Amino acid sequence: GRTIEEIASGKGYLAGQPPNLRVSVNGRTLALTNLDKTMYPEAGFSKAGVLDYYMAISPFILPHLERRLLTMKRYPDGVEAEFFYEKSCPGYRPEWLAVTEAGGTRKVAYCTIEDRAGLVWVANLASLELHTMLGRSEDVTTPTMAVFDLDPGEGMDILDCAEAGVQLRAILAGLGLKSYAKTSGGKGLHVYIPLNTPVSFQETKDFAHALALMMQERYPGAIVSNMRKALRKRKIFVDWSQNDAHKTPGCAYSIRARPRPAVTTSAHWEGVAR
Repeated sequence: GRTIEEIASGKGYLAGQPPNLRVSVNGRTLALTNLDKTMYPEAGFSKAGVLDYYMAISPFILPHLERRLLTMKRYPDGVEAEFFYEKSCPGYRPEWLAVTEAGGTRKVAYCTIEDRAGLVWVANLASLELHTMLGRSEDVTTPTMAVFDLDPGEGMDILDCAEAGVQLRAILAGLGLKSYAKTSGGKGLHVYIPLNTPVSFQETKDFAHALALMMQERYPGAIVSNMRKALRKRKIFVDWSQNDAHKTPGCAYSIRARPRPAVTTSAHWEGVAR
């Protein structure tokens, strides 16, 4: 029942609380730490605000996290300081937190977030961004979706990406495929295709590459399928290369580590077209 403004101001569940606090979430006792630390200096947005956001958005983000292997992008001292990616779930994790082993010769135990308590525990590690694999935890080698990242080159913006997204959706609809959009939290747009038939990452990557080439041929003045920076000026790069077993796109509703807090959020096609 709280407004976006209340969440954005940090005046929510944790407003006025001491910097270190023990709370109960889903019957689990969690120690929240350094709540007064500034995570986004430009916006004066604290760690309390980050945790407050993830608690408020939990009903919407959890379906996107469940049964997915999580890669954390951690910013211990905020977005203007150093960060690191963490794939392996820390050894000091609580015993109730789900983990999934994956990998080739060297297995990695990934965190798998199944409930609000797990989400809050991960967010308390200053994992501002939450990245998930395209396969589910029971079979990470089989993607359940294909993804396109529409990335604006110099001189282009999210409105140009929206136009490219509508064009891509029309091509996919012509092939009998449904697609869904989400903002990147920046200037880009992501387009997802749900997969209901078992396929390999090689198949989805080849398919996505073919579609990117098709768009480039159809809209040569606006679209490019090659990631070389020199080719991307005043064009939208259709990044098809995210369709890989080891790639981890940002999860829907994840906060982004930009100068000011922003969120990658699902979008209705009607709104994108408008």
